[in-house]
Amino acid sequence: MLNGKDFYKEIIDNLYDGVYFVDRDRVITYWNKGAERITGYTAKQAVGRACRDNMLNHVTANGVQLCLDRCPLAAVMEDGREREAEVFVHHANGHRVPIVVRASAIRDADGNIVGAVESFSNNSDMLDTRMKLRELRQAADTDPLTGIGNRKHLDGRLSAVIAEYKNNASKAGILFIDVDNFKTVNDTHGHSIGDSVIRMVASTIRYAIRSTDTVGRWGGEEFVAILYHIRSKNALRTAAEKLRMLVEHSRLDIDGRGINVTVSIGGTLLTSRDTAETIIQRADGFLYQSKDAGRNCVTIG
Repeated sequence: MLNGKDFYKEIIDNLYDGVYFVDRDRVITYWNKGAERITGYTAKQAVGRACRDNMLNHVTANGVQLCLDRCPLAAVMEDGREREAEVFVHHANGHRVPIVVRASAIRDADGNIVGAVESFSNNSDMLDTRMKLRELRQAADTDPLTGIGNRKHLDGRLSAVIAEYKNNASKAGILFIDVDNFKTVNDTHGHSIGDSVIRMVASTIRYAIRSTDTVGRWGGEEFVAILYHIRSKNALRTAAEKLRMLVEHSRLDIDGRGINVTVSIGGTLLTSRDTAETIIQRADGFLYQSKDAGRNCVTIG
């Protein structure tokens, strides 16, 4: 029979949510199986690491890196007040995963703060919706490398969104996304690593857009995102900058080295005169303006 301490450890270790403890120096002292499942990092890899190592690299939708600035764990150890935040966490495979984190202080018998505990969970609504979409998606419409929609899927969705606009003026925006200097990645690290980079970018984009939006691989290192109910160029730019920022802050860990890439993005709003061909051509033209401007930037027109 388990003693009291082991009994509670067994419960925490098998929670579906991720849970980890840190000491006053924000060094990880415990890492449960839920944390392993959500982040891809094992307890062996995590325990003993400090928050300042930035392993999880918590990033808000506005680009604030919480592990380096405004860390919830550091804040709760200062004043003892619980914190909660919606962030994107770095997965061991390189992509970003949306999670909700909750941080609380750990106190000793005298009430002194001796550390903190953070629990985190996937954004269930987004993940449930994506799971249903994956179940409904035909294998013929899925890109085998990334698991997102392929060119055929995008063609179908573009035709549908244009028909919806003509029927009820339903607004939408298109983003054309290209990985910068991808040939250099392949030449330097090989095509296998290049494929991993494509998967990392695809997963980051997929998790960054709304569950009601569409993303697919257009071909090679190019992606197209269809954002529904986007009513202004400013709103489209905000969404595009979010994607650009999250890709820039993603990292593929290979043999102790971190591989980072950036993307250039061109975006445009759907008009009544558009066909699938014209809106893609227009977005592609703005993409090349981003390339000409130095890459890792967004052009909306």
